[in-house]
Amino acid sequence: MFSLGLTGLTFHRTHLISALLCLEGMMLSLFMALSLWTLQLNSTSFSCSPLFLLAFSACEASVGLALLVATSRTHGSDRLASLNLLQC
Repeated sequence: MFSLGLTGLTFHRTHLISALLCLEGMMLSLFMALSLWTLQLNSTSFSCSPLFLLAFSACEASVGLALLVATSRTHGSDRLASLNLLQC
């Protein structure tokens, strides 16, 4: 699932929302893998690490959506080809 999100991020970068969805898919796969790993270890010391990853993923999603709204307001669309970082 992680490699599927990575290939989607690599090859289908036309819109910012598709890039954000691919990043969220990658974070979801990392969360599932980390959760299964902590269940396999039966260790209490690693039990809060999937929750930290989920919290950081939620923060990343909120920042991504804020950037999407700001970009669509300033540039008129969410196409990545219309963004130019040199004009900032």
